Amino acid sequence: MRPSPRLSVPWVPSVPWVLFLLFLLSSTLPAAPAPAPRPNFLLIVADDLNWRDLGFTGSPDVKTPHLDRLRREGMQLHGMFTPATTCSPTRHALYTGLHGIRSGAYPNHTRAYDGTKSIFTYLKAAGYRVGLQGKEHVGPAASFPYEHLAKRGEDNFVPTRDFLTRDPAQPWLLVFASNDPHGPYTRGPKELYDPARITVPPYLHDNAVTRQMLAGYFAEISQLDRQVGELLRLLAETGQAADTLVMFVSEQGSGFPYGGKWSLYDNGVRTAALVRWPGRVAPGSASSALLQYTDVPPTLLAAAGLDPAAVDTGCPDALGARGFDGRSFLAVLSGKTDTHHDAVFAQHTTVGINGYRDPYPMRAVRDARYKYIRNLAPQNTYEIGGIHRGQPIASWQEDAKTNPALAARIERLFRRPAEELYDLAADEFENRNLAADPQFAAVRARLSARLDAWMRQQGDRGLETELVAHTRQGAAQAERNDPAKRKSTP
Repeated sequence: MRPSPRLSVPWVPSVPWVLFLLFLLSSTLPAAPAPAPRPNFLLIVADDLNWRDLGFTGSPDVKTPHLDRLRREGMQLHGMFTPATTCSPTRHALYTGLHGIRSGAYPNHTRAYDGTKSIFTYLKAAGYRVGLQGKEHVGPAASFPYEHLAKRGEDNFVPTRDFLTRDPAQPWLLVFASNDPHGPYTRGPKELYDPARITVPPYLHDNAVTRQMLAGYFAEISQLDRQVGELLRLLAETGQAADTLVMFVSEQGSGFPYGGKWSLYDNGVRTAALVRWPGRVAPGSASSALLQYTDVPPTLLAAAGLDPAAVDTGCPDALGARGFDGRSFLAVLSGKTDTHHDAVFAQHTTVGINGYRDPYPMRAVRDARYKYIRNLAPQNTYEIGGIHRGQPIASWQEDAKTNPALAARIERLFRRPAEELYDLAADEFENRNLAADPQFAAVRARLSARLDAWMRQQGDRGLETELVAHTRQGAAQAERNDPAKRKSTP
């Protein structure tokens, strides 16, 4: 008989051998990258601060040691601009990523259209804790679902610490919206600034009233700087400095005549801006890329690992697009590029400011060299309380009675031509209007066409839009004061 075939049983290693082999195999394969931790965001917003009036931007007088430190530890954005020069439209643009006429938030004391979303909306949906401390000036509440830590509580950091440390596992966004250095300049270390010894900027008239007001304004800037120092100290004490992207913006120009507020000159629309992000932004770096506040929300979303291009803002433009007006400048922050926009835009609406009703609307476009401004009602007199009435302008007008050159400068505050064009490389303070100069006709035509296209995209009908601006005011103020609609809860 033939022997029965031998059965072969496959060898099965014991459990310890299996574990050992798996260990050897895993040690030879590259590990899957761990997901990058989501950063915290601290956005510090000043109030009516001219970009020139800081230590790190070259002021010979203003003492800002904490902001100067932030400059050394981060990137200075020389080309950052606000698309509006009143507080409420500026803040709406900064938080929504949309220009004001598109969002409905274009006069002062305004509100966005219902359904409009903000950076608070997006990050809260992504699991962030979102808060705002200090000045609000935005609405409706549903569009800005933040926890309000303290109204005008810029100097009370107890709720700030609580917010930062409440849940260590949850990332957060905190907007710290100071009320400094907004007039009437009653706060801050006045002992630091002797009115007789400070330097009066060349765009202001130098007299005793101007000096006294400037000294108070400088003191409030130092008060703001102290707040920045306290915030940076809290980040360090709570161990969160390395995980937090800190951004500082100066909002818009100051409340002085020619200081910028309520005008579209660079003193009004250019803003001081800093970003510190350890490990991602090179200390002491700088960029001249043209940026706008509408770029901030998409940049923060990209930094959080989200896709800003996929966002529906809840507010379509006139062409039907529903995304941001701005776009992420994360590549600028990382040093990969020093370009972003080829032009930036701005508008100013006078209807509704301090009860003022006679319209003097302004629109502007600026590229790296030239600024084009269109005044839509040049036949009117531009007059707003705080700039055109009261001090220091009243003292200037008195001095102008014996000073023809000053009288001519003051006249320009009240009456401006239909078009203005400035070569910013040769005319820093925008004093020489080139709009009627044949040598610059091509530049004027090019920028005028760019402005027309932007206005169409925004749904801006010019004077017609201005005359209904008052319909975009009122309700937001009432809603902010209604505790049932604005609750300071997480």
